[in-house]
Amino acid sequence: MSTEAQATGAGEGGSQGQAQLHGGRLVAQRLKAHGVSHLFTLSGGHLFSIYDGCREEGIAIVDTRHEQSAAFAAEGWAKATRTPGVCALTAGPGVTNGMSALAGSLQNGSPVVALGGRAPALRWGQGSLQEIDHVPFVAPVTKSARTAGSTAEIPGLVDEALRLSLEPPSGPTFVDFPLDYVFMEAPPSDKPASLPDPEAWPAADDAAIARAAELLRSAERPAIMAGTGLYWGRGEHALVRLCEELRIPVMLNGLARGCVPADHPCFFSRARGQALKGADVALVIGVPMDFRLGFGGSFGEQTKIVVVGSAPPKNPHPREVAAELYGGIPAILDALREAAAGGPDRSGWLASLRETESERRAAEQAELDDDRAPLHPMRVYRELSGFLQRDTIVIGDGGDFVSYAGRVIDSYEPGCWMDPGPYGCLGSGPGYAIAAQLARPDSRVCLLMGDGAFGFAGLDFDTMVRLDLPVVAVMGNNGIWGLEKHPMEFLYGYSVAAELQPELRYDKLVEDLGGHGELVRSPDELRPALERAFESGKPALVNVLTDPSVAYPRKANLA
Repeated sequence: MSTEAQATGAGEGGSQGQAQLHGGRLVAQRLKAHGVSHLFTLSGGHLFSIYDGCREEGIAIVDTRHEQSAAFAAEGWAKATRTPGVCALTAGPGVTNGMSALAGSLQNGSPVVALGGRAPALRWGQGSLQEIDHVPFVAPVTKSARTAGSTAEIPGLVDEALRLSLEPPSGPTFVDFPLDYVFMEAPPSDKPASLPDPEAWPAADDAAIARAAELLRSAERPAIMAGTGLYWGRGEHALVRLCEELRIPVMLNGLARGCVPADHPCFFSRARGQALKGADVALVIGVPMDFRLGFGGSFGEQTKIVVVGSAPPKNPHPREVAAELYGGIPAILDALREAAAGGPDRSGWLASLRETESERRAAEQAELDDDRAPLHPMRVYRELSGFLQRDTIVIGDGGDFVSYAGRVIDSYEPGCWMDPGPYGCLGSGPGYAIAAQLARPDSRVCLLMGDGAFGFAGLDFDTMVRLDLPVVAVMGNNGIWGLEKHPMEFLYGYSVAAELQPELRYDKLVEDLGGHGELVRSPDELRPALERAFESGKPALVNVLTDPSVAYPRKANLA
C-alpha cells in the first residue's frame, strides 16, 4: 500500500467485521455479478485496491503499454462480445490518455465502462499526486461521468455505469473512485438487477410501423443501408429474414459488416452508390447520415427515407425523412417484414445491381494481380484473402492501406470487422486485437496496419507476447502518411509533415519484443511470409513494403 493510501485508508468501518469489504473489492464484486471477466488497464497506484478486488473475484487483469490501448481494448471487448468492456485508468494522465478511445466509443455506440482512479477526497484541493477533477472534461465524451461520494455508494455506481452503457443509445460511461474510499470498507449490496437486453426491447408504435410498411410495400426499388446500430441492437437475424422475404438489396458499413454474409444474394457492396441513388424507398437502419453517407446526399433526391434505430438521434437529420421507427431493432424489422409483405416483383432491380456488382469486382482484378514491387495494397489483399476464414476477425488501423481493405475485404459473420469508426482515431488496432483474441480464442485475428498507425501503439505487441496471443498483423509500409500527402500535393503542389522513414524494419521491433517478424519486398515473397506468420503461433507482423505513389481514390467528405 502506498504511503498516501496508508494515511487515508483507515475509516468508514475499516475494522467492523467480515461483512465489510474494501471499496476495490466492492467494485470487482459488482463487475463479476454482471458477467465481467476481464479488466483492461495500465498499472497505477490509485487502482491497487481495484486490482486486489479483481484478483479476489477471479477477474483477469490485462495490462497494456498505454492507457489508450487499455481503453481501446475495452471497446474491442465490447465489439467482439456485445457486452460491456471495462477498463481501469489511473488518476490524472491515465484518464486523459484514455479519452480518445472514450470519444471513439461514444461515436461508435460501444458499451464501455471506464473506472478512474482519483486523488483522495479527504485531501481534495491540497495538491495530492495527479489530483484533477476528471468529470468536467470526461462528461462530453461519455453518456455519464460520476464520482463516488463514499465507499457505500460504489456498488450502485458500478451497476448504474454498466446499465447506462447498454441502454439505448449504447455508449461509454465513467466512474472515478477517490483513493481513500476504495481503501475504506462498507457492506456488500444485494444482488443487482439484470442488465438491459436489446433483443427484448419492444417495437416502435403501430402507427409508425404502418406508415413505414406502406412505403416499403409499394416500393419497386427499395434498398437497405444498415450500420453499427444494427449490430448493437442484435438485429442481424431479423434483417436477413426481411431482405430475403421482401427481396431487398442490403448495403452495410461499420460493425454491421457481416450481419448479412458477403455471399448472400441480397448483399451488395460495389453497387452501393447505384442502389442508394436509385432507390425509391431506403430503409436506413442504425447508421447516421454523416460524412460516410454524404450527409444524406448518397440517396437520390426523390428517395423516401425510413429511419430505424434503438433511440432518436441527438441531432436532426440532414435531410427530410418519411418515417422514423425507434425501439427494439429485431422487433421493428420483424413487424415491418410482416406488414410490408406482398409488394411488387423486385427481381429486375436486384439483377441490375448484381450486374453492376460483378462488373466492378471484375474491374478490380488488374490491381489485385499487380506485380509491382513495392507492392500495390490491392495485391496484398489478394494474397491475404486465402488466409481469412469466415469467422476471422479483421481489424483495420490505418489510412490508405486500410481504406483499400474496407473496399475489398468481405465479412461473413457479425463482429468480424472492426475499425476506429467515424472518430477515426489511429492506434486502436492493437487494443482491439488483444481483446478480440481473448474474447474469441478459437478465431483468427488479423490486424491490418499502416506504418504510421504502428507508431501509436506498436509496443502493445509486447502485451500480445506476454499474453501469448497469436494475432497476425499485416502492415502496408509506404513510408508516408498517404491520406494526407497525396491530397496536400494535389491542393498545394507540395506536402509537409507527411514523411516517415522509408522501409523501416518494424518487423525487427516485433521480433525483439518476442514475436514473429517478416519483411516482404515483392509479391512472390508475400504468401510464404503469411504462411509462416499464421503458423508461428506467436504475435506476428508481416511488414509489406507498398508503393508510396499509389493514392487511394476518395472524395473529400470531411466537412
